[in-house]
Amino acid sequence: MRRNERAFRSGDVQVVERPLLRRAVGASALGNCMEWFDFGVYSYLAATIGKVFFPGASPGAQVISSFATFAAAFVVRPLGGLFFGPLGDRVGRQKVLATTMIMMALGTFAIGLIPSFATIGIAAPILLLLARMVQGFSTGGEYGGATTFVAEYSPDRRRGFLSSWLDFGTFVGYALGSALVTVLNLLLTDAQMLSWGWRLPFLIAGPLGVIGLYMRLKLEESPAFQQQLDDHEKSLAQVSAGGELKNVVTRYWRPLLVCMGLVLLYNVTNYMVTGFLPTYQTETLHRSSGSADVLVLIGMVWIVLLITFIGRLSDRVGRRPVYGVSAAAMILLAVPSFELIKMDGTWPPVLGVLILATLLACFAAPSAATLPALFPTAVRYAAMGIGFNIAVAAFGGTTPLVTEALVNVTGDDLMPAYYLMLAGVIGLVTVRFLPETAQVPLSGSRPMVGSRAEQRELITTSRELYVACLRDSDGGPHPVSSPRPPRR
Repeated sequence: MRRNERAFRSGDVQVVERPLLRRAVGASALGNCMEWFDFGVYSYLAATIGKVFFPGASPGAQVISSFATFAAAFVVRPLGGLFFGPLGDRVGRQKVLATTMIMMALGTFAIGLIPSFATIGIAAPILLLLARMVQGFSTGGEYGGATTFVAEYSPDRRRGFLSSWLDFGTFVGYALGSALVTVLNLLLTDAQMLSWGWRLPFLIAGPLGVIGLYMRLKLEESPAFQQQLDDHEKSLAQVSAGGELKNVVTRYWRPLLVCMGLVLLYNVTNYMVTGFLPTYQTETLHRSSGSADVLVLIGMVWIVLLITFIGRLSDRVGRRPVYGVSAAAMILLAVPSFELIKMDGTWPPVLGVLILATLLACFAAPSAATLPALFPTAVRYAAMGIGFNIAVAAFGGTTPLVTEALVNVTGDDLMPAYYLMLAGVIGLVTVRFLPETAQVPLSGSRPMVGSRAEQRELITTSRELYVACLRDSDGGPHPVSSPRPPRR
């Protein structure tokens, strides 16, 4: 209103059609589901993969080598973000998301076809590394693009709830992958798992990728991207990738740091629970793989049940309170959680995992709505590609490797808890600089609503605010010189 010096008109408020919104959320969530199906499978099979591809190493070295290959995918994620981010801002979100989907499927499917070290020697771990790098490169454009796409489609009042379905897909994928490995471990002998059983989960990625690609090819471009192309006469398409990246780093370094701090908080917790905890139980606590798998699977199911409710809560109370309270709770509860996990019996470990899973859900639920809102439409995909992937590569994907090494070097099995506490401190500091974006239009976008009735309500409210603003300024012709009206 202040920018236009008038109340809203019908053309100023974007109405999102529900069928388009459902397709956008569903297709984006499926990509996350497929990505994390692979991560769940790889995390649960880390010890097996170490034996297949690094048979000459000691058991500890096999696990570390397997996690090192896991982490290699995260090393190339920033490169994928640097490539796909500017591309998504220039040619559109939908085209890039279709490309990353098929690349992820091919990379995962290829792992299931790689011969073992016993068959082709050193070429086996090299091919595994290459397949993981293809996955990492494509993933560099996947999450940032998916969050951008869904955030730009979501009505302002429900962005937290709708965006939380992305991470709902994330943990459903992880739960499905881990559940499949758990079933295989129960049905097959160790020799059968080493011989061929470990390949089955990776081969499922082929059909999943075809389904996901079909869904994404049916999507329409996001309203915010279409609007900014119209507003700027498609000039953005002429901007070079290098010029856009330089612009993002120089002009938006503050929100980039906030983005990286939140991503660190979320992903250190994420990979600690999903990537490290299964192996921590088998290698450090010497539990059976079956009991370890079931315990973490319980945590994943709990997150799936919680996450959309927390997303809705973030729409009501704001993103900052959800992040802030959860980060403080992480600092206080990390050590007690791991102490519970270390205990014998059934219920103390379950309680410890549920505490960590609840905190993880609190970090995951608002992220897909919060992070894209830090940047304007014209650079949103590129900025997400930079901030998200650098933080994940440096702190998220390396979490299993670093914590496993710390436990081996120090002999202290509470090192993972101390690592989580450090992440909580960084997250708490970051929240201090996080702007509140709940129920506020995205920067550079028109207000978004979910129905014509909500559009009429918003227009009526803006007219009332406009009249009140004029009255407060003693009849001045423009509200721009008056006190700022309250936000909706």
